[in-house]
Amino acid sequence: MAHVEGTLGTLYDEVLRRNPGETEFHQAAKEVLDSLAPVVSKHPEYVDAAVIRRLCEPERQIIFRVPWQDDDGNVQLNRGFRVEFNSALGPFKGGLRFHPSVYLGIVKFLGFEQIFKNSLTGLPIGGGKGGSDFDPKGRSDGEIMRFCQSFMTELYRHIGEYTDVPAGDIGVGGREIGYLFGQYKRITNRYESGVLTGKGLTWGGSQVRTEATGYGAVYFLNEMLKTQGQSFDGKRVVVSGSGNVAVYATEKVEQLGGTVVACSDSSGYVVDEKGIDLELLKDVKERRRARIDVYAAERGAIFVPGGSVWDVPCDIALPCATQNELDGDAADRLIKNGTSYVAEGANMPCTPDAVKLFAEAKVHFAPGKAANAGGVATSALEMQQNASRDSWSFDYTEDRLADIMRGIHDRCLETADEYGSPGDYVTGANIAGFIRVANAMLALGVV
Repeated sequence: MAHVEGTLGTLYDEVLRRNPGETEFHQAAKEVLDSLAPVVSKHPEYVDAAVIRRLCEPERQIIFRVPWQDDDGNVQLNRGFRVEFNSALGPFKGGLRFHPSVYLGIVKFLGFEQIFKNSLTGLPIGGGKGGSDFDPKGRSDGEIMRFCQSFMTELYRHIGEYTDVPAGDIGVGGREIGYLFGQYKRITNRYESGVLTGKGLTWGGSQVRTEATGYGAVYFLNEMLKTQGQSFDGKRVVVSGSGNVAVYATEKVEQLGGTVVACSDSSGYVVDEKGIDLELLKDVKERRRARIDVYAAERGAIFVPGGSVWDVPCDIALPCATQNELDGDAADRLIKNGTSYVAEGANMPCTPDAVKLFAEAKVHFAPGKAANAGGVATSALEMQQNASRDSWSFDYTEDRLADIMRGIHDRCLETADEYGSPGDYVTGANIAGFIRVANAMLALGVV
């Protein structure tokens, strides 16, 4: 085992050397590589055929400029990215993120995570990710449309329903997907609806896609609770964020009997002991695009500017905002306040220190590549409907989503047991996701 760990350590050193300065990608790669020693001991062919080395190197990295005009006629310039990481299981699949923090390292971390997340769904989709350092906050609809059109004017030549299928992520919702798809259709003169997912219901979208990531995380968490003979009934839940994932995670928690008592945005957090009023939250965040303090004022809830939502005592924590939002100090406070379950609704929202503390305290922890796979799973279901020119009902699609999340949960537990880490969802998710991709790569040869 020491020899194997040394080999994996050498591979990680190579990742650091070949990708300088990309700290989020380094973090994501280390988290997976740290789990693979028992797999490599059992299957040395994964090292012999350089599967792990190849897995850590994207098939393609695309960086391009995105010029556009603002409402005052000034020319603005942003940078666009698409990292097509691995297509051994199917076309590249993963979202687009529009946020000022976006740079190559973040896109690569997201794309790397997406490989394993997509593998865990059991569906035929590879891993990729993209985005831009464009900030949609405070921009008019016209400015966002012009940016999206310029972005797609380059991106269109790299994507396709059998090649690479983007979707939304932070800063990219139904409005942005609409502008992107409109420009793709205009340039290509094809109604290739399977080229983007997260579309509107009247033009090729899928029921449940809007709700899928939040719903999926809660379905996964519900299976975790069941393994301990528990349910959501009477549970206090804290959700970070108040965007798409947080809103629909809150909705499903409430449907299953739990009470979400706090949520947040970049300005601070609200504590609502009566339980978050979902309709008011949706109105404030989705329709009015206002800050969370507006919800607090209209609801009569407590607004805390800045600070950490993880100061609020809870049984269950659902980090649904962004990467590395929950650090070791926050994890320590959650543990002291009696939190028993944490499920990542966002991509890698918990730092390595936080994950380590949860493990030591025996907090049941679900990593994002498993718990938040509901979004991409439903994107794949949208692709199925587009390919067959079909449209499914909400209930049927939600049932499919629930089945997929139960399957991911069970696959993680069974794999963790098989490789000597019973109950460890991190190890189970990493190994189960890895094996399916690695076997496909072996089958396809050195490509």
